[in-house]
Formats: sequence, structure tokens, C-alpha cells
Amino acid sequence: MRRTRQAAGVDRDAAPVRLAPADLIGLGLLGIRTRTARAALSALGIAIGIATLILVTGIPASSQRALEEKLAALGTNRLQVTPAPNREPPVKLPVESVDMVSRIAPVTVASATADFGLNVARSDRTGPGDYNAIAVVATRTNLLAAIDGRVRSGRFLDPAMERLPTVVLGAVAAQRLGFTAVDLSQPLQVHLGGRRFTVIGILDPVPLAPEIDRSAMIGWDAANHWLRFDGHPTRIYVQTTDAQVVAVRSVLAATANPEHPSDVLVSRPSDGLAAKQAVQQTFSSLLLGLAGIALLVGGIGVANTMYISVLERRREIGLRRALGANRGQVRIQFVTESIVLSALGGAAGVLTGAVAVAGYATLQHWPVTIPAASAAAGLGGALVIGVLAGVYPAMRAASLDPTESLSSV
Repeated sequence: MRRTRQAAGVDRDAAPVRLAPADLIGLGLLGIRTRTARAALSALGIAIGIATLILVTGIPASSQRALEEKLAALGTNRLQVTPAPNREPPVKLPVESVDMVSRIAPVTVASATADFGLNVARSDRTGPGDYNAIAVVATRTNLLAAIDGRVRSGRFLDPAMERLPTVVLGAVAAQRLGFTAVDLSQPLQVHLGGRRFTVIGILDPVPLAPEIDRSAMIGWDAANHWLRFDGHPTRIYVQTTDAQVVAVRSVLAATANPEHPSDVLVSRPSDGLAAKQAVQQTFSSLLLGLAGIALLVGGIGVANTMYISVLERRREIGLRRALGANRGQVRIQFVTESIVLSALGGAAGVLTGAVAVAGYATLQHWPVTIPAASAAAGLGGALVIGVLAGVYPAMRAASLDPTESLSSV
């Protein structure tokens, strides 16, 4: 009798068993290791939800990027400055107007051309009225950057060439003069202003500046030296950002001609800018809505999986409680299992979704765009969902009565 009471006293005074963190994690992974098929299917459900998140955000984002590139080709961030026409005497922009415009903070590129009334011909035998409506314009060396132009053959004017009697032809001008390509080892010449100029390049068509297609471009310094150009630009090309294009337009006239801003015309922003801004707002709302739905579906799937797991493992829970496991250890076991399942499914879902987005975007010839926020939300959301979805099943498991659990079928 004494020994029994002593034994009972020992049991009553014994400290509760405490498990190390590594043991708790191993215990949480027990259900995954022993039920690999069920765990794989559970992770697959989560992966599908997260992959859906990546898909419903990545594919619209790639489509949006492709659409924005097409709208940008309309010149949404470009403006032009010209003197007002039909004035007596004719209006001239100041010589220093290009430099003044380039000092506007949001302006990224400012370039210019100047038409000073000369004609160009393939031969000095060309009749007085046969000039094919090709304008000879003095040109700044950074013109291509301002108009998004590209050289089809040869080269463009640079700081070395702009001082020499050289010329670059627009696409239409080259066609009218009979040039199809430029061989710099055997250059050909044209006649303009009573002098011969060597053709060093031909441009591709420029949709944003069709007047360039019908122009013969010579260097700013060469025009001044060889053709007595007075230095006044007739058209200034300005490139800025979409966010600042309206603000830049409001100060361009006063900046280009401070003394007579009313004598300056500034082009209005492209209608594509309004379309681009509307696209961005619409797609942003769409992506947020679809992402929220995908995360909600994934969370419901995890919660359902963990709840069913508790019902299936009541005997296991009752046995552990009978052997001394406390409620906190049972809760940690199921929460850990839920988090691990969600993390594995989230990682697999992000990878699968990214591959699917890349494949679809490539098939549609879109730029591949996978929002970093979506990938981070997929992984982070999976972990948060794992915690939230595992809380109720874990509490349900911890509240089960050991006797009833062991007697359940």
C-alpha cells in the first residue's frame, strides 16, 4: 500500500514532459511521412491554387506589357515644338531653344531639325523643278533617340561626321533618289545647295515622325559651315516620361521662346497616353481581384484537408494524449503539418505557374512578365494560409477526449 502511494506521489509530483523544438517539428512531419499519398494530394491542391494565382496575374501582366509596348510606339511620351505658322514676319525659334528645353528636369531627350529651304538631287543635271519634294534639314546628332529611329543601312551622323559634307536619307527620300543601300567603302553622293554631299546612311521608316522619311539630314555644324545655316531650329523633338508629359507640355512654349511663348506650337499628348493609363488601372484592379480569389480557394482547400485529417486520426490523437502528450503539443503537431504542406504546395505552385506563364507568353509573342509581388504573395500567402487553415483543426484535435478518441472506430 505504501509503495502504491509512493508511486502515486511520484506520478503526481512529476514534471510534465517537454519536447525540444526539433522533436516538435519531427512530430509535425510525422503525418506527412506516414501518409505520403494523402500529403502529396493535399500539397497538389495547394500548388494548383498558388499556380492559379501566378497564372491569373502573370498572363494578364504579360498581356499588359505587350499592350503598353504597342501604345508606347504611338509616342505617348513624346512632344514636338514648332514655330507658329502664317505669321508676318515668320516666327523663328531662338538658337538656344533646344538647350533650354533639354534643361527641363523631366525631359530625357531633346533634339531638333531645321529646314532652311534647300533641295537635293541625285545629279547636278536635274532640272530646276524636279526635286521630288525632299526637304534638306540640319539635324542634331541625338535625333534618333528622340524619335525612336533606326538606321537601315550605313550609319547616322555623329560628332565627327556632323562637321563634314555628309548626308543621311530618310526612307522615302532614299527611294525617290534611287538609293537602296549604302556601301561606305564606295560611297555615293548627292547635290544640295550647289555642293556635293556624301550619303552615309539610310533610315528605316519613322512612324512617330513621318516628316523625317522625306528628309535629307545633314549635320548642324556642316549646315552652318557649308550652307550658311543661321542656327534657328524649325522643329524640336522632346521625349519625357508618361507621368510628366502633361507637366512638360505646359512649360514647353515658355521655355522654348521665353519672349514670345504665344508664337510657339506644342503638340498635344498622344491619345495612346490616355489609353495606356486606363489599361494600367483596369489591369491593376483585375490582378488584385483574381489574386484574392486564388488565395481564398487555396486556403479553403488547406483547411478542409487538415480538418479531414483530424477526423481520420482521432485514434492516433487519443493514444498520444493517453501517453502523456499535452494539448499544446497536439496543436503544434497539426499546425506544423499544415504549414509544411502549404509551403511545399506554394513552392511547387509558384514554379509551375511561372513555367506556364512563360510558355503561354512565348506562344503569344508577348514579353514574359511574372510580377515579383505575385511570386512573393504566393509563397507568403501559402505560409499564412497554412497557419490560419491549421488553427481550427489543431484546436479541434487538442480538445478531443482521449477516452472517446481511443474508442472511436
